[in-house]
Amino acid sequence: MMNMLIPRMYRKSLFDDFFDAPFAGANTGLMKTDVKATDTGYELEIDVPGIDKENITVQLENGYVTVTAKTERKNEEGKENGHYIRRERFSGTYSRSFYVGEDVNEEDIKAKFGNGTLKLYVPDKEKQPKVETKKVIAIED
Repeated sequence: MMNMLIPRMYRKSLFDDFFDAPFAGANTGLMKTDVKATDTGYELEIDVPGIDKENITVQLENGYVTVTAKTERKNEEGKENGHYIRRERFSGTYSRSFYVGEDVNEEDIKAKFGNGTLKLYVPDKEKQPKVETKKVIAIED
Protein backbone atom coordinates (compact mmCIF):
# COMPACT_ATOMS: atom_id res chain seq x y z
CA MET A 1 0.00 0.00 0.00
CA MET A 2 2.92 2.35 0.66
CA ASN A 3 3.98 1.99 -2.99
CA MET A 4 1.00 4.14 -4.01
CA LEU A 5 2.43 7.07 -2.08
CA ILE A 6 5.83 6.95 -3.77
CA PRO A 7 6.18 9.12 -6.90
CA ARG A 8 6.10 7.09 -10.10
CA MET A 9 9.71 7.88 -11.02
CA TYR A 10 10.91 6.12 -7.82
CA ARG A 11 8.79 3.00 -8.20
CA LYS A 12 10.48 -0.17 -9.36
CA SER A 13 7.49 -2.20 -10.53
CA LEU A 14 6.99 -2.56 -14.27
CA PHE A 15 3.25 -2.21 -13.73
CA ASP A 16 2.97 0.94 -11.66
CA ASP A 17 -0.41 2.08 -12.89
CA PHE A 18 -2.72 4.99 -12.63
CA PHE A 19 -6.48 4.98 -12.71
CA ASP A 20 -8.64 7.90 -13.68
CA ALA A 21 -11.99 7.37 -12.02
CA PRO A 22 -14.94 8.61 -14.08
CA PHE A 23 -16.13 10.55 -11.04
CA ALA A 24 -13.50 12.66 -9.33
CA GLY A 25 -12.74 11.25 -5.92
CA ALA A 26 -15.12 8.33 -6.31
CA ASN A 27 -14.03 4.76 -5.79
CA THR A 28 -16.19 3.12 -8.43
CA GLY A 29 -14.54 -0.31 -8.31
CA LEU A 30 -14.42 -0.40 -12.11
CA MET A 31 -11.81 -2.50 -13.89
CA LYS A 32 -10.32 -4.20 -10.85
CA THR A 33 -7.08 -5.83 -11.95
CA ASP A 34 -4.85 -8.64 -10.76
CA VAL A 35 -1.26 -8.57 -12.03
CA LYS A 36 0.78 -11.75 -11.81
CA ALA A 37 4.51 -11.97 -12.56
CA THR A 38 5.66 -15.11 -14.38
CA ASP A 39 9.09 -16.29 -15.51
CA THR A 40 8.65 -14.64 -18.92
CA GLY A 41 6.34 -11.70 -18.33
CA TYR A 42 3.14 -10.53 -16.70
CA GLU A 43 -0.46 -11.72 -16.75
CA LEU A 44 -3.23 -9.22 -16.11
CA GLU A 45 -6.81 -10.17 -15.31
CA ILE A 46 -9.11 -7.18 -15.62
CA ASP A 47 -12.75 -7.33 -14.52
CA VAL A 48 -15.11 -5.74 -17.04
CA PRO A 49 -18.48 -7.27 -16.11
CA GLY A 50 -21.43 -6.47 -18.32
CA ILE A 51 -19.24 -5.13 -21.14
CA ASP A 52 -19.34 -6.72 -24.59
CA LYS A 53 -16.07 -7.60 -26.31
CA GLU A 54 -16.87 -5.12 -29.10
CA ASN A 55 -16.87 -2.27 -26.54
CA ILE A 56 -13.37 -2.99 -25.20
CA THR A 57 -10.19 -1.65 -26.79
CA VAL A 58 -6.58 -2.31 -25.84
CA GLN A 59 -3.98 0.15 -27.15
CA LEU A 60 -0.22 0.46 -26.77
CA GLU A 61 1.29 3.93 -26.90
CA ASN A 62 4.55 5.34 -25.51
CA GLY A 63 5.16 2.28 -23.35
CA TYR A 64 1.66 2.26 -21.83
CA VAL A 65 -1.06 -0.33 -22.41
CA THR A 66 -4.46 1.34 -22.06
CA VAL A 67 -7.65 -0.67 -21.71
CA THR A 68 -10.82 1.28 -22.49
CA ALA A 69 -14.34 0.01 -21.92
CA LYS A 70 -17.55 1.65 -23.05
CA THR A 71 -21.01 0.96 -21.73
CA GLU A 72 -24.32 2.58 -22.51
CA ARG A 73 -27.63 2.21 -20.82
CA LYS A 74 -30.74 2.50 -22.86
CA ASN A 75 -33.26 5.09 -21.86
CA GLU A 76 -36.25 2.80 -21.50
CA GLU A 77 -37.93 5.02 -18.98
CA GLY A 78 -41.53 5.82 -19.65
CA LYS A 79 -44.61 6.62 -17.64
CA GLU A 80 -46.03 3.14 -18.16
CA ASN A 81 -42.79 1.54 -16.93
CA GLY A 82 -42.31 3.75 -13.88
CA HIS A 83 -39.31 5.90 -13.06
CA TYR A 84 -35.96 5.32 -11.44
CA ILE A 85 -35.43 6.48 -7.90
CA ARG A 86 -31.72 5.67 -7.99
CA ARG A 87 -29.35 4.50 -10.76
CA GLU A 88 -25.97 3.14 -9.70
CA ARG A 89 -24.89 1.38 -12.86
CA PHE A 90 -22.26 3.41 -14.66
CA SER A 91 -22.83 4.47 -18.23
CA GLY A 92 -20.02 5.94 -20.27
CA THR A 93 -16.35 5.28 -21.00
CA TYR A 94 -13.63 4.44 -18.56
CA SER A 95 -10.04 3.33 -18.93
CA ARG A 96 -7.01 2.09 -17.09
CA SER A 97 -3.35 2.29 -18.12
CA PHE A 98 -0.28 0.25 -17.22
CA TYR A 99 3.34 1.04 -18.00
CA VAL A 100 4.89 -1.96 -19.78
CA GLY A 101 8.09 -0.47 -21.16
CA GLU A 102 9.23 1.11 -24.40
CA ASP A 103 10.54 -2.17 -25.88
CA VAL A 104 7.16 -3.96 -25.95
CA ASN A 105 5.38 -4.05 -29.33
CA GLU A 106 1.66 -4.58 -29.95
CA GLU A 107 2.46 -7.97 -31.53
CA ASP A 108 4.01 -9.08 -28.21
CA ILE A 109 0.81 -8.55 -26.20
CA LYS A 110 -1.83 -11.30 -26.20
CA ALA A 111 -5.45 -10.61 -25.19
CA LYS A 112 -8.33 -12.96 -24.40
CA PHE A 113 -11.85 -12.11 -23.25
CA GLY A 114 -14.47 -14.29 -21.60
CA ASN A 115 -16.99 -14.27 -18.75
CA GLY A 116 -16.53 -10.57 -18.04
CA THR A 117 -12.75 -10.85 -17.66
CA LEU A 118 -10.10 -9.52 -20.02
CA LYS A 119 -6.80 -11.39 -19.77
CA LEU A 120 -3.63 -9.81 -21.10
CA TYR A 121 -0.20 -11.37 -21.38
CA VAL A 122 2.70 -8.94 -21.64
CA PRO A 123 6.23 -10.32 -22.00
CA ASP A 124 9.03 -8.85 -19.96
CA LYS A 125 11.59 -7.95 -22.60
CA GLU A 126 14.37 -7.89 -20.00
CA LYS A 127 13.67 -11.55 -19.12
CA GLN A 128 13.47 -12.76 -22.71
CA PRO A 129 16.44 -14.84 -23.81
CA LYS A 130 18.72 -12.91 -26.09
CA VAL A 131 18.89 -14.42 -29.53
CA GLU A 132 22.26 -13.85 -31.03
CA THR A 133 22.25 -13.37 -34.76
CA LYS A 134 25.44 -13.80 -36.68
CA LYS A 135 26.17 -11.08 -39.12
CA VAL A 136 28.58 -11.66 -41.93
CA ILE A 137 30.79 -8.79 -42.88
CA ALA A 138 31.56 -8.59 -46.55
CA ILE A 139 35.26 -8.45 -47.41
CA GLU A 140 36.00 -6.04 -50.17
CA ASP A 141 38.64 -6.71 -52.88
